[in-house]
Amino acid sequence: MEPLDALKQQVFAVHPLNDAAWQALAACWEPVAYKRKQLISRSGDVERYVYMVVDGVQRAYFIHNDKEATLVFSYAPSFSGIIDSFFTQTPSRFYLETITVSHLLRIHYNDLSKLMQQYRDIETWVRLALTHTLAGTLQRQVEIMSYTAEEKFVALLTRSPHVLNLIPHKYLASYIGVDPATFSKLLGTVRL
Repeated sequence: MEPLDALKQQVFAVHPLNDAAWQALAACWEPVAYKRKQLISRSGDVERYVYMVVDGVQRAYFIHNDKEATLVFSYAPSFSGIIDSFFTQTPSRFYLETITVSHLLRIHYNDLSKLMQQYRDIETWVRLALTHTLAGTLQRQVEIMSYTAEEKFVALLTRSPHVLNLIPHKYLASYIGVDPATFSKLLGTVRL
């Protein structure tokens, strides 16, 4: 699938745009490529772009006392970026890094802001997309705070079984909040 077709499919799954809004939106995205283990966004920098993943895998993470905590993974076809920094235009607390070679489409904050002001359809799409993101974030918060290690593991594999083949297990362990040894044990004992 062509990158703009994949973008259109993702956008229209949330909120179909009229033709003029779609043409204006589509014209603002540019392709970018990153090598494996390359930082896209750094803590302390303001996120200027939101991304649509064409291929590859990325992760957002936080560092506290020299310990990394993986917050979220992105892979095709999904959106990526440090979204709070992007919309508030304030310095990020997080990093966004490629796990694999990655090809993305990106749109600059200024372009998306202008489009949201010009086209009600685009503003509605962004609002609905953020609402879905917030709902997912709240569900993830419930998992982090309430679930056992096994329940977190099962929730991850129920939601995204393909990640076992895409993402190194040390990052998956960090994502569910367990050490790599515990993750290996879960991998060997938990059956779905």
